[in-house]
Amino acid sequence: MIVALAITLVTESTIIIVYALLSKKPLIHLLLSSVVANLFTQLLLWILLNLFLDHYLVTLFLAELCIWGIESMVLYFYRCNRLKLGEAITLSLVMNLASFGIGWFIPV
Repeated sequence: MIVALAITLVTESTIIIVYALLSKKPLIHLLLSSVVANLFTQLLLWILLNLFLDHYLVTLFLAELCIWGIESMVLYFYRCNRLKLGEAITLSLVMNLASFGIGWFIPV
C-alpha cells in the first residue's frame, strides 16, 4: 500500500507541477490539496479492493471513477487553487489516468 501511494503521489505531483507552471496556478496549494485528497482516496481504494476482492476489476473501475470525482471536487472547492470546475475535472482525470496506467504495469 505504501509503495502504491508513493507511486501515485510522485506521478500525480509531477503532473500538478507541470500544470501549475504552465497555467500559472498556485503550485503549493495544488500540491497540498492533491496530497491530502490522495491520502484519503488511496485508503478508500485499498479498503474497497480488500472488501470486494472477488470482484476486483469491477471494484477497481467503480472506485477509480469515485476517486476521480472526489479529487476533482477537492481541487475545485479548495479555492486557493483558483481552478474552474472544468479545469479541476480535467486535471484530476489526467492525474488519475497517469497514475492508474503506471500502477497497472508496476506490480505492487
